[in-house]
Amino acid sequence: MTTTTSAAEAVAASLRRMDEVKAGADGLNCILWSDREHALAEARAIDESRAQGPLAGVPFVAKDNIATLHLPTTCGSRILEGYVSPYQATVIRRLREAGAVLVAKTNCDEFAMGSSNEHSAYGPVRNPICPTRVPGGSSGGSAAAVAAGIVRIALGSETGGSVRQPAAFCGVVGVKPTYGRVSRYGLVAFASSLDQVGVFGATVDDAALAMEVIAGRDPLDSTSADVPVPRYRAAADRPLEGLVIGRPKEYFPPSLDPRIAALCDRALDALRAQGATVRDVSLPHTDLAIPVYYIVAPAEASSNLARFDGVRYGLRVTGDGLRGMYEATRSRGFGPEVTRRILLGTYVLSAGYYDAYYKKAQEVRTLIAQDFRTVFGNGVHALFTPTTPTPAFEFGAKADPYEMYLNDIFTATANLAGVPGISVPVGRVDGLPIGGQILAGHFEEMTMFQIAYALERALGAEAHR
Repeated sequence: MTTTTSAAEAVAASLRRMDEVKAGADGLNCILWSDREHALAEARAIDESRAQGPLAGVPFVAKDNIATLHLPTTCGSRILEGYVSPYQATVIRRLREAGAVLVAKTNCDEFAMGSSNEHSAYGPVRNPICPTRVPGGSSGGSAAAVAAGIVRIALGSETGGSVRQPAAFCGVVGVKPTYGRVSRYGLVAFASSLDQVGVFGATVDDAALAMEVIAGRDPLDSTSADVPVPRYRAAADRPLEGLVIGRPKEYFPPSLDPRIAALCDRALDALRAQGATVRDVSLPHTDLAIPVYYIVAPAEASSNLARFDGVRYGLRVTGDGLRGMYEATRSRGFGPEVTRRILLGTYVLSAGYYDAYYKKAQEVRTLIAQDFRTVFGNGVHALFTPTTPTPAFEFGAKADPYEMYLNDIFTATANLAGVPGISVPVGRVDGLPIGGQILAGHFEEMTMFQIAYALERALGAEAHR
């Protein structure tokens, strides 16, 4: 990523665009917190020092569940209203050390629980492509900020597809790394065995550069992997000859909108034309991903969110004694979706139900991960699928929680298995963006980016119309 303007000019332009898209009743509502003076001062310091970092002077935004020093970290929830972290997340520190300037925190589904960004305590985010529709969730604010032109790179988080799905809905690039590739230090925990920091980019190159900067072992996160980080941008020059790309039949069911299937098959044809081989494959336990995910994730959430009780930080509501304070704080502080998932998670972990639900879900999760190992072990280098089964839907269209959860049907498997994935625009249906998803083996982000660059190059403007 290069710039011909000063850091101060780039940040000022970002702030102006931010004002344009959030102003008025019809604004996108994608930005929650910003400190203009601090961002401009940081940009001026970069100009004065003539910093040469790979992202020197580049403005970025971060999802509101990633800890920052100068802006609140509320997770889109009233229970953390006004909370400012005493430390910053490793991913924030690494971007800033590379010269990037944090200009804002973005709106999100409360505690990252949602697929539409309708569950924020601060109101829903609107899709920049069609403001009557959702931007996807839970990182919809970050996706909308990139799609609206506020920034070219943004941080989000993933538990079941919360970067790739909004990237698809907003027509931008969204990356989920291998579990352990990027530090989770400073990411507020939802479901610890699934949570990851991800990246949005206006282009594949933007996302690849940001991922180069934030990836790598972190001594502050014991789950981060000590695996060398390649120069992902070098993947842009790699040909596709010799690569085998799998087309898993479970991701192309008869119920899939034929227009989405056609766009994905057009993308596969474009990859064939560049020398790749496309092979039909099967991941037989795919249909179990949603029930498994919605047992494992709420179970871990019920444990992680127990810390928000009015004692240590955030909202405190007085009640009748200590128990009364707990109940009053949590009932007022948590929204309905968070409450629903805490109750579900507590239930599946309770005596008499643990073996029937949580233990069984973990066993099936192992089978889902084995599906990926089997496919990648049989000569397939990557998989190509739709990112979502539908384009962005209208607000309120998925009032049934189960219907909402099904939006993650093509993305949750990668989180359960821990493999990397990227969503790249492949076209539009009724004027709405459609994303194609590339999945690769553990720590094979280089292959994933190689295919993503080739696809972006091949489709060109067709990816956005």
